[in-house]
Amino acid sequence: MRLDGFGLFVEEMGRMIRFYRDVLGFEIKEDEDTSNVYLIKDGTLFLLYERRDFEKMTGRKYEYIKGLNGHTELALYVDTFDEVDEQFRKAVEKGAVPVLEPETEPWGQRTCYIADPEGNLIEIGSFNKPFER
Repeated sequence: MRLDGFGLFVEEMGRMIRFYRDVLGFEIKEDEDTSNVYLIKDGTLFLLYERRDFEKMTGRKYEYIKGLNGHTELALYVDTFDEVDEQFRKAVEKGAVPVLEPETEPWGQRTCYIADPEGNLIEIGSFNKPFER
């Protein structure tokens, strides 16, 4: 097996599409009334699933955390420390919830955290050099 991608189960698809498209710049081609969004971002599959549709498909009810969600994070990388500050500022101006202002950590990474409208944590970070796999 190989990792194909990851997804989020969302309550309000339209609001989440607008956030990832308009605030973070993800390319999303689906309409806001869709139940599943498939997107490739930098070679990684990213999915948004409408919760009620997934529950209907699996015939089960699930529990979801309200507010900030400390179970997972989406990590975004930029090439410079200045870009961390700039992207944080832009995201918050466009409606992202600020969680941690940009700061340089002892291990040499500049990082910050925001949250999407449903409380999923998003890290924006850099080691002040282009990304290397």
